[in-house]
Amino acid sequence: MVRGAPQKSNAGLFFMATLVLWFVSVVFEIAFNRRTELMAVLGGTFFFQTANWVIRLWLSHDPLFVNTSVSLLHSTMASVSVVFILLKQLGAAKGSMQIFEHDNLVSGSWSWAYSALCLSCGYFAYDQCDMLLYRLYSGLIPAILVHHLILLMCFTLALYRNVTINYLILTLICELHSVFLHVRKLRRMAGIRTAESKAVKAEWILSWISFFFARIIPHVLITIKLIRDASKFDKGVEHPLALFGMFGMNLLNIGLGIDLFHAYKREKTTSRDRHTD
Repeated sequence: MVRGAPQKSNAGLFFMATLVLWFVSVVFEIAFNRRTELMAVLGGTFFFQTANWVIRLWLSHDPLFVNTSVSLLHSTMASVSVVFILLKQLGAAKGSMQIFEHDNLVSGSWSWAYSALCLSCGYFAYDQCDMLLYRLYSGLIPAILVHHLILLMCFTLALYRNVTINYLILTLICELHSVFLHVRKLRRMAGIRTAESKAVKAEWILSWISFFFARIIPHVLITIKLIRDASKFDKGVEHPLALFGMFGMNLLNIGLGIDLFHAYKREKTTSRDRHTD
């Protein structure tokens, strides 16, 4: 596959069709159901697309570099937003864990949580489109496109029904780890691949720490809580969809962990071979 070369594929056509349906659905909600607050979703898409154009104009025309740079921007913004929202809520509750009770997570919406979710929803739509246009994916069933489709489904339905907003904000804590994933990719594209340097070692340490404490553990805990609180959910699609989304996320996290481990070993081996030479 030539990086950035648009090509047709069955997978690409399917995911593009789902993205078009998503866009039509959001526009319908805004125009006919007068859900003007959902304009923030389209605003998020436009914001990240604008960032794409700026990076493409001033830094690089490489589609992968541009896409990764915008992804780093989103991960940074989402991480800061989630930490800010959680600290604000914990401060208001004086450290009480009541903010994580079922009713608060399902029916409530923390200050700025809805807006933050709209922004991330808009980003995932932008990113899905960008990867499809420049074919920045591989495989018969690309995991990254499946990941984005699952998130778009869960985020959009939650925004439509104004439920499980806080649950989804908690899932976004994984963006702290995504920051280091994107930094690593940009670092390698810049030709910095010496695993023995202090900066790269620090990056890997922070990456592994955030992988477990900002991705694996939070997502497992959220899944456990969804299972334990199953009887507290009203009848409807919220609970099955939330469980489906979290099981999918956990499976993708396992695959990501395996890929990270192989990448770490590969960098260490390459660095050792160069040092021997």
